Amino acid sequence: MAYVVGALFAAAIYMMLRRSIVKLVIGLMLLTNAANLLVFVVAGMTRGAPPLIAEGASVPGALVADPLPQALILTAIVIAFGVLAFSVVLIHRAYEVVGTDDLDQMKDTDT
Repeated sequence: MAYVVGALFAAAIYMMLRRSIVKLVIGLMLLTNAANLLVFVVAGMTRGAPPLIAEGASVPGALVADPLPQALILTAIVIAFGVLAFSVVLIHRAYEVVGTDDLDQMKDTDT
């Protein structure tokens, strides 16, 4: 899994360094997915029962899954989707105004 996380981070950085703004957003998506997977890997992906404690017990009886990384990743997915939606709308508007998705040509329109 560490190799997969590293490959996702490498692909994300490569895509974000391209001149096309669409590739920049694809790199941003890959970066958020790599960060989410990294949190899962660091937290230890174990399959287990939900973290419920039986009535009268003080600790769970069997192997349970840790709910904190799952909650963090769920929140990160929602935030990443919002950032992606904003980026797509921003790209669409920039393409309508400038007529290109090349970042170098967008910089030339500032004059």
